[in-house]
Amino acid sequence: MLLKLDIGDTRPLHEQVAGAIRRAVAEGELAPGDKLPPARELSRALGVNSNTVLRGLRTLRDEGVLEFRRGRGVTVAAGADTRSELVGRVRKLVEDAALAGYSRNDLVDMIRGMS
Repeated sequence: MLLKLDIGDTRPLHEQVAGAIRRAVAEGELAPGDKLPPARELSRALGVNSNTVLRGLRTLRDEGVLEFRRGRGVTVAAGADTRSELVGRVRKLVEDAALAGYSRNDLVDMIRGMS
C-alpha cells in the first residue's frame, strides 16, 4: 500500500491521511479484511506525527470504513468500498451546498423532506 499526501493541499493532515486511505479502498488497493500497517509505520512513511495518523484512522473507524481490533490491529471493514464511495459523495454534496449558501442543517432538512 503506497499512500501519499499532497503538500499543496490545505486540508488538515489527519483529513488527508483519511482521504488517502479512502482512495486506496475506493480504487481497490485495499480490500475488506486487509490489515493496515501500524500507525507508527504509516506515520514514518507519510512523514507526519503518529497522532495525526491515529486521528485519521479514528475518523475512518467512525465512518465504518475501518475496524479496530485489540491485538489484531486495524483492518478494512466489510462493505468499506461502498461506504467509502458514499462518504466521498456526501462530502462533495456538503461542499457544494456550502458554496451555494446552504448549511449542513439545511441539507438535513432537505433530506428529511424527501421521505
